Amino acid sequence: MTEDEKKEVAVFRYGIIADFVGATRLDRGERETLLQDKCARKWSIPHSRRTHVSRSTIVRWIAAYHAGRDRLEALLPQDRTDQGCVRAIDDETGLAILRLRQELPKIPVPELNRILHQRQLVAGGHTISQTTLYRFLHQHQLMHKEAPKGCDRRKFEAELPNDMWQSDVMHGPHVTIGQKQRKSYLIAFIDDHSRLIPHAQFYPSEALAPFMEAFQSALGKRGLPRKLYVDNGSAYRSRGLQYTSAALGIALIHAKPYQPQGKGKIERFFRTVRTQFLPAFTGTTIEQINVAFEEWLEQTYHQRRHGSTGATPLRRFTTKMHCLRSAPENLLDYFRKAVRRRVNKDRSVVVDKRLFEAPVELIGKQIELLFHEQTPEQVEALYSGKSYGALQQIDLHVNSRVKRDKNGQIELSHKAEQKHPGQKNRPANKNKLVTPPSEPPRGGQLWETR
Repeated sequence: MTEDEKKEVAVFRYGIIADFVGATRLDRGERETLLQDKCARKWSIPHSRRTHVSRSTIVRWIAAYHAGRDRLEALLPQDRTDQGCVRAIDDETGLAILRLRQELPKIPVPELNRILHQRQLVAGGHTISQTTLYRFLHQHQLMHKEAPKGCDRRKFEAELPNDMWQSDVMHGPHVTIGQKQRKSYLIAFIDDHSRLIPHAQFYPSEALAPFMEAFQSALGKRGLPRKLYVDNGSAYRSRGLQYTSAALGIALIHAKPYQPQGKGKIERFFRTVRTQFLPAFTGTTIEQINVAFEEWLEQTYHQRRHGSTGATPLRRFTTKMHCLRSAPENLLDYFRKAVRRRVNKDRSVVVDKRLFEAPVELIGKQIELLFHEQTPEQVEALYSGKSYGALQQIDLHVNSRVKRDKNGQIELSHKAEQKHPGQKNRPANKNKLVTPPSEPPRGGQLWETR
């Protein structure tokens, strides 16, 4: 991080704590209320994908500011000295530990740690020490053998189809992906009212890109939900998902950390997949498992009476279709990646290591560029809410023959157009007799004297 970026972060941090370190004195109740309000808000944090600030972080910034004699320099981010080391257990790994502990409640911690790494449940491929795992289990009261104290949890169900979807990821079997054996991940969405599955598919990763692809397929098949209930994984906290959901009028709701009970319906569906679909699957590739899974989903799961609702998922979903919101025709446009670039003086702009040419009137302006990660060569330019259409990708070899007039319009050099690569210059004397070669040239061309 550069010095200017560090200063920008320090200014943001001061803006968060200004109410606590200023001249105004707050009593204990006002201070706590203000802390909770700041923790609940979403922030645009400079140079970070996070959108929330925790209470402990705010308190730490206040203490650092006072310890630094109320100087802004005390809020500058410090360079890390433990690069490559795991400092704490992230949310995704914490959820995986919680599920594994519920599955194996009496297993010793060393064996639990071995299974955790054997199943590749640690995010980022890092290693968690037994001391860290012990600390995590103690912190979340997962070391006791007796059942934990109960909480006041009540069953709920959405009133109408597409009122709320739940989504999560299940670690699937190892299958052949390309030429290698890799673990698969089942990304699924379930309608809370009917238990219908708008879309579910096995992917080679649980990252943001496959999740957004699955989300797009679900919306195209079953319309737009009013709410989407997810956990706290990195993909679900991404700005891309937040922007797409808000643009489509979908409220994005996150479950409380380490409390998967709120997503009981999607977890129950995953248990059905493990006990009824996977034991009967005999294929070896990811294509085969997706074909077999789609057939089982449509012909078995959706057509079978559900024990909780008393009806098949498909019938319960379709009985009140008048209240469904259909997906817009330009649904794909809502899933494009957006970046901001300033157009250079030669009209060029770089997107995803590709060089594009923008219109003359956009020179020197910062524009918004929209594109799909699957087709990065197709880029649309926006400025002040107006679309300037698709940009032309620059071919540097062709661009070397480009001339521009005083208005910046492009024209190819006439001589360069007639001269082919590898062709020698012809003699200046046009009346000179050109002797044909012993063999006619390829391509059916004819030789003649002038």
